[in-house]
Amino acid sequence: MKIDLHSHSFYSDGVLSPSEVVKLASQAGCELFSLTDHDTTEGSAEAKLEADKLNLSLINGVEISAFWRNMAIHILGLGIDINNDILQTGLEHNQKLRKERAEKIALSLWRSGIKDALEKTQSFSKTDMLTRTHFAQMLISEGYCKDMKAVFRRYLTGKKPGGVGVEWKGFEEVVHWIHAAGGKALIAHPLRYRMTNTKIKKLLIDFKGVLGDGLEVVTGTSTEEEVKLSNQWAKDYNLLASCGSDFHGWPNQRVRIGNLRDLPDPEKAVWRYL
Repeated sequence: MKIDLHSHSFYSDGVLSPSEVVKLASQAGCELFSLTDHDTTEGSAEAKLEADKLNLSLINGVEISAFWRNMAIHILGLGIDINNDILQTGLEHNQKLRKERAEKIALSLWRSGIKDALEKTQSFSKTDMLTRTHFAQMLISEGYCKDMKAVFRRYLTGKKPGGVGVEWKGFEEVVHWIHAAGGKALIAHPLRYRMTNTKIKKLLIDFKGVLGDGLEVVTGTSTEEEVKLSNQWAKDYNLLASCGSDFHGWPNQRVRIGNLRDLPDPEKAVWRYL
C-alpha cells in the first residue's frame, strides 16, 4: 500500500494547486494521502473534492510551526477536523506571524542591497502567504544563489541577510490545537533540525510528555540508516510512525510524491489509529 502523508500546495510553499497535488498522488499509485500545508488548511476542501473524484483516500492534514526550547520545529496534524475553532484560531495566529516575518525578511534583504524583495517574491506565490521557500526561490531566480543550499548558507538564517526569528507558540500548545481538532500530532522530519541525536531524544521525551503522538519515520530524502534510526526512536518512546515525501513541486527539488522507503513497523503506523 503506497502512502504519503506530507505534501504542500501553493496555499503554503508548494507550486501546484491542491487538486494538482492530489492528481499526482493518484498517478503515483498512492492509496492514502494527506495535504499538509504550513499553518493553513485552505487547500483541504479542494483536495478532498479531487480525491473523491479519483477514489483516493484523503486524510485532512496540516504542518504547524512551533517552538521547543527556543528552537523552531514543525508538527504535523493528521486526521484533523479542519472546521475546529481552536485549531483555526491557532493557525490564524501563525499566519499573522508569517506575514510579519515576510515584511521583515524583505526589509533585511533591502538593507543588504536586494531591492524590491517583497514584490519580486510575491510573484512566486499565488497567495499572500510568503514563506522562506518563496524568498529562496526568488534569490535563486535573481542569480544571488545557485540552489537552496546556497541560499540558506548565505541568507535567511541567523544573523545573515533575511534572517528573521519568529516566536512561535510552544509545542505543547500546538499539540493541544491538533488534539482539540481530533487529530494526531507528529514531529515532522526529525533529522532535518540542527540537533544532535542526544538533543532529538530530549525533544521526543518532552513531546511524549505533552501527549504528542508520533514522528515522521520516513521522508522523501531518508536513507536506509535514517529510517532505521527514526524507527528505533519511535519504538523507544512508544510513538506512532508516519511517512511522507514533503513534496513541494519546485523544479529544483527532486522529491517525488509517493517515492518513499517502506515503514519498518507498519503495526505502529499512524493511519491505523486515525
